[in-house]
Amino acid sequence: MNENNLYDLAGRIAVVTGGYGVLGSSMALFLSQQGARVAILGRDAGRGEAQAAEIARATGGETLFLEADVLDKAALERACERLMAEWGEPDILINAAGGNQAGATIAPDQTIFDLDAEAMRRVVDLNFMGTVLPTLVFGQAMARRGDGRKGSIINISSMAAQGVITRVVGYSASKAAIDNFTRWMAVEMVRKFGEGVRVNAIAPGFFLTEQNRTLLTHPDGSLTERSRDILAATPYGRFGEPEELNGTLGWLASDASAFVTGVVVPVDGGFSIFSGV
Repeated sequence: MNENNLYDLAGRIAVVTGGYGVLGSSMALFLSQQGARVAILGRDAGRGEAQAAEIARATGGETLFLEADVLDKAALERACERLMAEWGEPDILINAAGGNQAGATIAPDQTIFDLDAEAMRRVVDLNFMGTVLPTLVFGQAMARRGDGRKGSIINISSMAAQGVITRVVGYSASKAAIDNFTRWMAVEMVRKFGEGVRVNAIAPGFFLTEQNRTLLTHPDGSLTERSRDILAATPYGRFGEPEELNGTLGWLASDASAFVTGVVVPVDGGFSIFSGV
């Protein structure tokens, strides 16, 4: 580690849940480019192993795939044990796993009373509990080190948590819960365990991902009416690129943000500040 470079991540151990998704894979690649050892965690061994190998080829860095469902605490504990046996305790946890389901959204011809309660529960579980459980498992490994190393937990929120974005009720509710949990966990960690582990979140604006592509684009790639409304409410007038999250990610993961905890940082092209007038 370079003591003259507060942003230095060389040699740090990072775990990225959902690390083979559009945003998670970009984050995992970026961390490896900065010299971190990167473990990608997810359920799909084929995709996870392939992503880890691709990143290792691209950067020459050390990568690892940890097979676990973010909703299975026992599997997460086994993954953490394997990580510590091979590399040691984690320094960075990125909670990038998440998603949406059709039943937890409200179509234009529906009302809230058409909501599929089971789909809503699955979306809340995936996004919220899929952040809580990895935080409990890997956060505990960070908190117990006692060797002076610093830890950083970074949750992935959304602009959907900040205000009412129509249709995505389940996703919005679960991301709002992540915002609250981020703040709560930040206070809990520093009051009970000292300054060793910080907890923050990034709130992306609108990025094209596997989960929202069919909502935002037509099969021919042209924009839907919803996309046009979103871009009209975004001063930049475009969707974000995955790598545009990485500057904020590097800041929150590194010692450059050593006195920052409990914040939710928008990376949204101005969406959150624009009134549309």
